[in-house]
Amino acid sequence: MTSAAVPEHPWLLPGALSVDPTARAGRLPRRTTRDWVVDCLCFVLSLGWVLLATADAASPDPEFAAPLPQRWMVPVDAVLGLVCCALIWARRRWPLGLAVATLPLTVFSMAAGVPLLIFYFTAVVHRRTAVALGVTAAGLVTNFAFSYLRPDPQMPYWATTLWGVVISLCVLAWGMFVRARRQLVVSLRERAERAEAEQQLRVAQARHLERTRIAREMHDVLAHRISLLSLHAGALEFRPDAPPEEVARAAGVIRGSAHAALQDLREVIGVLRAETVTAEDPERPQPTLGDLPALVEESRAAGVRVGVRDVVAAGEQVPAAVGRSVYRIVQEGLTNARKHALGAAVTVDVAGAPGDGLTVEVRNRWPVGGVADPAIPGAGTGLVGIAERVSLAGGRLEYGRDDSGDFRLAAWLPWPA
Repeated sequence: MTSAAVPEHPWLLPGALSVDPTARAGRLPRRTTRDWVVDCLCFVLSLGWVLLATADAASPDPEFAAPLPQRWMVPVDAVLGLVCCALIWARRRWPLGLAVATLPLTVFSMAAGVPLLIFYFTAVVHRRTAVALGVTAAGLVTNFAFSYLRPDPQMPYWATTLWGVVISLCVLAWGMFVRARRQLVVSLRERAERAEAEQQLRVAQARHLERTRIAREMHDVLAHRISLLSLHAGALEFRPDAPPEEVARAAGVIRGSAHAALQDLREVIGVLRAETVTAEDPERPQPTLGDLPALVEESRAAGVRVGVRDVVAAGEQVPAAVGRSVYRIVQEGLTNARKHALGAAVTVDVAGAPGDGLTVEVRNRWPVGGVADPAIPGAGTGLVGIAERVSLAGGRLEYGRDDSGDFRLAAWLPWPA
């Protein structure tokens, strides 16, 4: 149960509107404090009416209705009224059954009049309109019979019958109003619960998407750093006789790359373990198109031959999201070249202008003898992530061997004017 659906004072609500789990399961809900109070009042009122009607019927000159044909019928009517008073406590469990079973009593019993009205009201509240109208029609028929068998000493037959019809219709209207109000409250509660559940679902989806985005970013970053680390370590392995200055420089690059990779890994694990991401956890600065030269220099420092052709007009106006996508595409292309085409030259072409879009292409020669198993294992999801990124940005992505035999990774991204 959500907090928004819990009322402030549940004991003031009827059992039909209770948040009791048994009511939600379709079983009869437990009586609330309000239900006990109402049932007690109904019982006391019914009992008082039974005593009053019995005393009037036993008097020599009754005021409520014509006297019964036989004196022994007065205590019988009183007993029937007391039985109906006792059934007040069961009316919530069998509202329609009690209303139908006690319907014959409305033909002659004056002592059971108030309990019978309560049974009728309960059936109207707890059963659909068609059933309530059927019970009302049957009650009107018995009303005609009661006014004929026990006419009021002070009013004519038609007046007594009319009063019975008015009372029945008033009880019907009241019961239908109570039923409609309860249905409205239930529908509003269900709508509030559904809205809260949808809100929680949207929050969970947003959190999942954010974690997926962070994981995708970290995949690109870690793959780039670890490929650089592997490249420098391989150089040390194949050049053990390198000058001490080069060894020290390569060891420094390895140490820096390993430290940065561990830091990135620690951050992404912390984010993925956290239940929520708050404003107190600042997001790392995201790369833009202006960081592309530094990315290329890292690869050149690792011994990769990279040629760059940048003909972007008004590069400072490139949107941050587009520049970040270009950076990740080039990063993935350089990482794949280091993994699968070690020693091959790589060319990076970036071109575009506002309104025309931005194109980026990373091309490397296909290694002689085909692609061997990479020394650096990969998950094979780098290009999949890049394709998803480009698709979300509204662009196009192509990758694979072209007609010249080179491996080509190319994308077009929209750049509004």
